[in-house]
Amino acid sequence: MGTWKTFDVEGAARNARRRLVREALDLGVSLYDSSPMYGRAEEVLADCLRHDREEAIVATKVWASSAEEGRRQIAHALDLYGGVVEIYQVHNLRLWQEHLKELETRKKRDEVRAIGATHYNPAAFDELEGLMRSGRLDMIQVPYNLIDRSVEQKILPLADKLGLGVLVMEPLGTGVLARRAPPEEAWRPFAEDDITTWAQVCLRWILSDPRVSSVIPATSSPEHLRENAAVGAEGRWYDEKERAAIAELLAG
Repeated sequence: MGTWKTFDVEGAARNARRRLVREALDLGVSLYDSSPMYGRAEEVLADCLRHDREEAIVATKVWASSAEEGRRQIAHALDLYGGVVEIYQVHNLRLWQEHLKELETRKKRDEVRAIGATHYNPAAFDELEGLMRSGRLDMIQVPYNLIDRSVEQKILPLADKLGLGVLVMEPLGTGVLARRAPPEEAWRPFAEDDITTWAQVCLRWILSDPRVSSVIPATSSPEHLRENAAVGAEGRWYDEKERAAIAELLAG
């Protein structure tokens, strides 16, 4: 589950997020992604997991303009999450040379379990590719969806070759996929059991790519949470022909 915008809240909304996270955990949603760039989201997520920390995989980020600020951010997040962050990422490759050193030190202490890097812009993928080849990363996080498939060219094949985990941001294209949804009769053949919406078909399309480890759709809606969780529940993945047919629905 992502927390961008949806967890930057205070007051009564925090109670709603606590209930949302508890339900998510009950539904088998275990990975929660955040960042200091997301306002209060890191602290709100930590509060939501206060009594359930052992059930969650936390993926957060360092996003700082200096090595010193980065060290403070990392120390603060570790304090928030009980001394351990499972996946610690350099957000948008910002000052990655400096921040990776601190993350590697923390990993040696078993305070960080996996190190990652993120970027949303294909213009930065050459730099990301170089860092992937360095052997210093365990994970990457990139956008991937039916209308943004740029990572299929080099990033996903390289991640597969190197054995790196892949977290997918923007799996629904920040709402664009919903606005461009094909007629229901077109995508209905790909629905089954609990997969009953176009958004669910889009999420399953991504997760059916064996190079993808997890998707992190953000939501504050219990209904959408249940829909998202159902995609990763029991059921078959789309094969290559089905994925191509689903992509073709948007080709025109």
